[in-house]
Amino acid sequence: MLMKIRVINGPNINMLGIREPGIYGKETYDYLLKMIEDYAKEKNVEVDFFQSNHEGFIVDNIQEAYGKIDGIVINPAAYTHTSVAILDALKSVGIPTVEVHISDVSQREDFRQISYVSKVAIKTIMGQGLKGYLMAIDELIDYESKNK
Repeated sequence: MLMKIRVINGPNINMLGIREPGIYGKETYDYLLKMIEDYAKEKNVEVDFFQSNHEGFIVDNIQEAYGKIDGIVINPAAYTHTSVAILDALKSVGIPTVEVHISDVSQREDFRQISYVSKVAIKTIMGQGLKGYLMAIDELIDYESKNK
């Protein structure tokens, strides 16, 4: 049976390539999805995607994954620093989660140093650009193989 991973992106990630390319790069959101999809095929993993600029929709999507998804890769974007609701949703479903940030948030503004999601994530990957998403998939594959 294929491992199923959901990739969840928060606000403004759909604006990749447009929004602050000096920080987030010039590649588009569509490029990111294709890159992840191709990598998942190589790894024999089923992947689906969700992006929303709305906190409640992200919470709903996490809850909907319960019993259907083996792992979550999440870039909560701005909600990283503010959303107890997303943290609680991840805690409630108990799905292994890897947090991803394209930039190194530890080297940015003080308010970006706070991450609620990191309190539940099995790993946080930051500052690796879009490649961080692929690293997150590898982390989930490794985690599942060790916890079967």
